[in-house]
Amino acid sequence: MEVAWLARGLDDVPEGDGWLSPREAARLAAMRYGKRASEFRVARFTSKVAIARAVGIETADLADLAGIEVVRRPTGAPTALIAGAPAGVAMSSTDRADWAVTVVASAPGLELGCDLELVEPRSPGFVRDYLTAPEQALVAAAPWPVEVTANLLWSAKESALKVLQTGLRRDTRSVEVTLDDGEVVAGWAPLTVRPVEGGAFPGWWRRSGSFLLTVAANQATAPPVGLEQADALAGAAPSHRWLQQPLRPARSPGST
Repeated sequence: MEVAWLARGLDDVPEGDGWLSPREAARLAAMRYGKRASEFRVARFTSKVAIARAVGIETADLADLAGIEVVRRPTGAPTALIAGAPAGVAMSSTDRADWAVTVVASAPGLELGCDLELVEPRSPGFVRDYLTAPEQALVAAAPWPVEVTANLLWSAKESALKVLQTGLRRDTRSVEVTLDDGEVVAGWAPLTVRPVEGGAFPGWWRRSGSFLLTVAANQATAPPVGLEQADALAGAAPSHRWLQQPLRPARSPGST
């Protein structure tokens, strides 16, 4: 089963709101905090382009993207609509430091989760409070620095919690990550996340420059395939541009 992925940065996002649906534009206009607004813009744009490519829609005209909408299910998990009808693709989206990734697949019953993290320091308290005892042992024994292993395990947990459609409402220690032996394929290495109630979510992880990306699913998938040849994250510079304007002025939908 093929899962495809796409990364985009805040610089890739078009100016204005013409690529948003009216409902999305209204939601963006209501956001007062710069961080939330920039995350929304980069994540929505990335998702729309990924969905369009997955279903074969040309996006030369931004109006084509306005007809693609990402809405939330009652659980909070995202689902894609095209012209108001289900797009027929499974998806998950994540953003971090002015970059976003969306994964998409066309498969009945498939639930996807993805998460993007920075390789950044994590305290011993973080490892103790959010990771299980076997995961803590993995951090201590891993051949990589703590900031790689701890963030990788955290990211895989977030991906699995998206598959479960609970997000961080659920204790992160209720799912446990193992890094599996296996061939690295096009930069992707295998992992598995196991909930305490049983079952397993197979997945994949990769490091791209300053970022760690994980993907998990409720069934086995092949390593994710890029929707474009180049890995945009490999040379990406993390940033936090919302700090230039933490509080946004009130604005109306459609304004620039």
